[in-house]
Amino acid sequence: MQRLIEGVHKFQKDEFGNYRKLFRKLSQEGQNPHTLFITCSDSRVLAELITQSKPGDLFVVKNVGNIVPPANARGDTNSTAAAIEFAMETLRVSDLVICGHSQCGAITQLLDKAPVSEATPHLRDWLKLAAPVVETLNRNYTHLPGSRERETAAAEENVLFGLDNLHSYPCVQDRLMDGSLQLHGWFFKIATAELFAYDPDTRQFSPLAPEH
Repeated sequence: MQRLIEGVHKFQKDEFGNYRKLFRKLSQEGQNPHTLFITCSDSRVLAELITQSKPGDLFVVKNVGNIVPPANARGDTNSTAAAIEFAMETLRVSDLVICGHSQCGAITQLLDKAPVSEATPHLRDWLKLAAPVVETLNRNYTHLPGSRERETAAAEENVLFGLDNLHSYPCVQDRLMDGSLQLHGWFFKIATAELFAYDPDTRQFSPLAPEH
């Protein structure tokens, strides 16, 4: 905690001056982010850092395993839906990114054949939402040699699973129909900080190329 407190004071003393005008503008005009960025709660995955975004640019949702539940999931298993609806209807973001990553603990747990501990019932129910990812892995990736390769494939399939589930949200469907929203599937490799984007034409994750 002391480290956090020192960081707060350092920001206020050394960094805030660089953002003073921006924060004042955001305070007066409200937020107007261009992208809803759904990623994992993993402490190594920082959306603003890896995209070099400023305050106000991204509406970020972090959850365990960057899972996007289907729209019909209810109760405490679908708080992510509230953020999706808010971003679509109130903030009117133009882009939506689901960003998975390597060495994801949630994916490791998802693939673990041992049952989730009874002490973590919310985690158990949350991971059950991604059960179709395991089914896809068992059906299409039996050729993979090791656990690391299987985990990477599962993490990428989880991104695609999330993109599919987004189509179950009427607010997303409406925005896609009128052409005001674009969906993107990304994968972040922690060891090298590389970002890969899913290409629907090749059906592969390829290095993220700059747009011209």
